[in-house]
This record gives sequence, structure tokens and C-alpha cells, in this order.
Amino acid sequence: MIESLLVANRGEIACRVFRTCRERGIATVAVHSDADAGALHVREADAAVRLPGAAPADTYLRGDLIVKAALAAGAGAVHPGYGFLSENAEFARAVLDAGLVWVGPPPDAIEAMASKTRAKELMAAAGVPLMAPVDPAAATAADLPLLLKAAAGGGGRGMRIVRELASLSEELTAASAEAGSAFGDGEVFAEPYVERGRHVEVQILADAHGTVWALGTRDCSLQRRHQKVIEECPAPGLPDELCAVLREAAVAAARAVGYRGAGTVEFLISPDGRPYFLEMNTRLQVEHPVTEEVFGLDLVALQLAVAEGAALPTEPPAAQGHAVEARLYAEDPAAGWAPQTGRLHALEVAGQLPGQAAGQTAGRAPGVVPTAASVPRLRVDTGYTHGDTIGTHYDAMLAKVIVWAPTRAEALRGLRHALRRARVHGPGTNRDLLVRSLAHPDVTEARFDTGFYERHLDALTTPVPGERHAAVAAALADAATRTTGETLPARLGGWRNVGAPAQRKTYGDHEVRYRATRDGFVVEADEGDDVQVVAAAPHRVSLDIGGVVRHFDVRAYGDEVHVDSATGAYRLIARPRFEETGHRTPPGSLLAPMPGTVVRLAPGLAEGARVTAGQPLIWLEAMKMEHRVTAPGSGTLTALHAVPGRQVEVGALLAVVTDTDAQDVQDAQEESSP
Repeated sequence: MIESLLVANRGEIACRVFRTCRERGIATVAVHSDADAGALHVREADAAVRLPGAAPADTYLRGDLIVKAALAAGAGAVHPGYGFLSENAEFARAVLDAGLVWVGPPPDAIEAMASKTRAKELMAAAGVPLMAPVDPAAATAADLPLLLKAAAGGGGRGMRIVRELASLSEELTAASAEAGSAFGDGEVFAEPYVERGRHVEVQILADAHGTVWALGTRDCSLQRRHQKVIEECPAPGLPDELCAVLREAAVAAARAVGYRGAGTVEFLISPDGRPYFLEMNTRLQVEHPVTEEVFGLDLVALQLAVAEGAALPTEPPAAQGHAVEARLYAEDPAAGWAPQTGRLHALEVAGQLPGQAAGQTAGRAPGVVPTAASVPRLRVDTGYTHGDTIGTHYDAMLAKVIVWAPTRAEALRGLRHALRRARVHGPGTNRDLLVRSLAHPDVTEARFDTGFYERHLDALTTPVPGERHAAVAAALADAATRTTGETLPARLGGWRNVGAPAQRKTYGDHEVRYRATRDGFVVEADEGDDVQVVAAAPHRVSLDIGGVVRHFDVRAYGDEVHVDSATGAYRLIARPRFEETGHRTPPGSLLAPMPGTVVRLAPGLAEGARVTAGQPLIWLEAMKMEHRVTAPGSGTLTALHAVPGRQVEVGALLAVVTDTDAQDVQDAQEESSP
């Protein structure tokens, strides 16, 4: 029996595994980098061991240090979580060689599936449907588009879509470099890219006694940069015959490699309904909660039981209802999904405070199958809580928000509501994108595919309406705080043009002008505005907007102000009354769009080089993803400050591209002028 377990991971998945361990009386051990010394998973564990450093390569990817940590802390077993070393056969062997229990599949099974190229050979022999790879050196225009993929690892890293032969060589180099950085293996292969395909997977669970479960299907088609954003179980709209084929293929894949434990077999479904094997993930998936909710299982508990040698029942429980999961990321979808960093002031979803009961299902214990008459249930899995800092070293996911309901429509509606009413204060997030995605007709009618965000991103990232009213609420809350600290009456409040001097407060592009009188606040506005101030308190403001009273909850954290309402959430930055005149960057400056590490430069890039508009010049790595910084225009590189390996902050000057032709004309004009 496992008495003590170390999780060789961090964040949300570590907290998730610890939750099950606590319920089953198993002592827990965390490992942490220096950047994670105060992280939630460290605080929740019974013991913790430091891994010196911050970069993954120095910490969570050091299997030797993790095995030593387990032995030093007296742990009897190791759970790898997902990512990092979770699919590393040598690490699994090192754990077993140290006399510890490995909560995962046999190392040989991991090794067999570690290389996607070898995995495809094994699957072909097992009769699993797949598509033939393409030799990049012999590719022609008829083979386009191509999908380049890292042979090792996953999570979208090392993956590129190639639509023009001219860019194939450059994209191969970029994919190989990213794969080598992420997984220590730069092998990349190519295969046909299926336009408008769906990403569907099957959760498997196998024991050491010959039983293999295929736990329904999950749809993970809603992806950005080849990383999943929204997942659901079961996959909607698939014929029963196709689902049966997928389950049978997944079981065949597991048996072909002598699999044991939890894993996932992923498929691509073409528009005409043909399935193709993509890969087998020999670990627990990020999206495993939707399967747990539908089947009423605790997959982590079953992983532990299988590792202890227990036999599974011959058949899994029956599926009930529908579950949808949304990944809440600290990122800006409108800015190329750029990661966001900073202090997380608040994270509360529908009244649930992550960190107090992280990962718990509201209203019922994990592993209990809901009845058909049940109302929608909310679950939040997270590795963060209020006061934590979102850094640059690791994944940008703040939390997973999951809703189960008897029907898909109810689950979508419940998840939209939970996200819309969540309090997420701190760095910018993709919350608005998630809410809009869940309401999009292509999603509600299950007409989506992996290209959904490429087609609809602009429409899904337009500014949330009502920011002007949120700015008014922020200004009035600030005024109430600075006057009496109590709610002020507002029976005469409203928007009107008055002659007396007004106080001014500016949030972004919104300037709010108001006066505080003995009868309440009076707010000036342009003619035609129909808004009345109903009440104003330091943290809550009520406005009558066109005859409808709406309430705004306001929280200020220095100059950063968050305003939450039933119609939207807003992150505002208060501007100083008098703008300071500081140093201005020269025209053509390339500024770091996020904090991160410079990983490489374009070949031959140096001061004096000619560049063209849109040409990739510098690659930054932040939160395990690479981000390209391109030339803002054509010209000459007149300054280069970016150096591979150097850490940069957001807004740091990386390089300067000068339009030399325009500069020559300007110089000639200045020389010829009297």
C-alpha cells in the first residue's frame, strides 16, 4: 500500500493529486523551484523539497533531483502529473530502480509511445487507423498543407502548419529548435494537415490483470496555438458507429504496448468522418475532469489503485450527462495570446474560493455519479489563489472551470454563467474569450473544428461593451472612499452639464467628471447620455442606465481597478492627473510584448542588416511557449539589444528598425533647406 507520495510536478495538477491523497490518508510531498517556493501546491503538501533554480531544465526536468527528494522525504511512490517528466521512460525507470512505486504506465510502454514516429509504426501493426507521414525533403506543392510536429512531447510545442513550400525549411528549423528546448529532442516529422478536422480523444484505464477501459470520448477541438482551450465529454455529434471505432482503436493501442494506468489515445476526425490516430499520451490529461464528472470516477484514485496492483471491474460505470471544461489562462488573446504576469489579487468562481477547497466539486463528493435529475454542478481545479504571483517560467493556466449537467446545453449555459460572474483580479485573462466562445453558434450547435479560433478570433476579442459605465462606477467608488467611506445618497444624481468645477478621474481613454453634493453625486456627460446615479459606496455602485438599474462591484489595487457586473468584467488602469513626460522610444522600436527569455535571433541578424516588414527577428520564450517579434517595417536594423539567454521585462527595447530610405530623404531635405 502507498503510504506517502511525491508529485513530480507543480501547480494545478499537484494540488489535484494531493486532494485525492488527503481523502485516502496518503501523506504528500511536493517539490518546488525557487520561483515556486510559496506556491499553493507547496503550501498544501505535508512536506516539500527544494529544487534549486527557476528554469524547468534545472528543476522539474531534473529526474535525478526528484528521485533524491522522494528518498529524502520518505515518500514511497511518485506521481508524475502531466508535462515535464510525465512521459519520460528513463525517469520512470529511475523511480523504479530506487525502489519506489511508479504511479504510471510501464517504462517500456512510455518509451514505445514517446516517439510519435515509432508510435505510428506500432499503431499501424495493431490495425489502428492513421495517416502516412510525409518526407519534408521530398515534399511537393501537392502535399500542402503540412503539419510539422515534434516527435517527442506535446502541448503544441514544436508544431507548425506549412502552407507554402518556400517557408518549409524555415519552419522546420523553428519547430526543431522549439522541440529541442521543450523536450530535449529536436526530432520533427511532417504529415498532411487536415483542414477543418476535429480533435477527439478516448480516455483509457488499464490494470495489470488484462482489463482495459475505454471511457467514452472527449472533444478538444477548440485550441489556440495547438493547445486546448475548451474540452467536453462526450464529444458531441459523433455517430455511434464512429465512437465505437474510436473506443476499439484506443483499446487496441493500449494492448499493443502492454499499457497499465491512465492514458489517452488522440484522433483527428476529418470532415467526412474518417478517424486518424494522432498520438497516445501516456499520462493523465489536463482535461481528465470532464471524464470524471460524466463517469463519476476519480481517475487519480484509480491510478493509485492500479499502481498498488488492484484489479479493475470488468466494465466501467455508465456515462451520465455532459461536462464541459474551460481553461482560464493569464493571457491576451487579442495580442497573439501573449502571456500576462503579475499579482493575482482575487480568484473566485461562483462563490468558490480556489485554495480553500481547490479542485473540489461543489455540492457533491468526487466520484459520486449525479442522477439524471441533478442540477448543474461546478468544479474548479487550480494551482493558484489570491495573493499568488503569476510569473514567466511556467504555463499560463490559472484554473480549469468545469460544469456537469444532465444535457450539453445546460452544461454550456452553466459554464458561461460561472465564468461571467467570476471575480478574477490581477493579470489580464482569456475569460471574455471563453464566455463568448461558449455562446458562439458554431459551439452551441457543435459545428466547430480545430480552426475555430483562426476564423473567429477577431470577433471574439472585440472590447466588452460598457467600459464607459464601468469607468464611471470606478470613479464614484473612488470618490466615496475618499469622502466619507460610506454610501452617499444619490437621489439627485445623474449625468448633466453643470457650470461648477468638477472633479476628474481618467481610466484608460475614459475621463469621468463628477461633483459630490450634499444630495449625492452629479456626473457630467455628453448630451444624450441617459444614466442616473442610484447609489455609490467604496466597493459598490448602482447606476440607472436607460431605465435599468445595474450594479457594479469595484475593487482597486493601487492604479489597477477591477469592476465586475452581470454584463461584464473590466480591468481598468487609473491614469495620473498630469501625465509625466518620460523617455520616448525611437520610431521602429521593437519592444518585448511580455516578460520572458530571448531564445534565439534570426540567422545573421546584426546591426546594419536589412529587414522587411513582418520578418521574424527575435524569439522570446514565456510560459513554455515561443513568441515571435517581427520587424514593424522595412529598413535597416540600427540597434540590437536582444541577446539569446537574456531575461527581459515587458516593454524592454529589443531592437530598432530604421526606415533608411525615408531617413535619407529627410536628411537631404534638411541639407538643402536654407
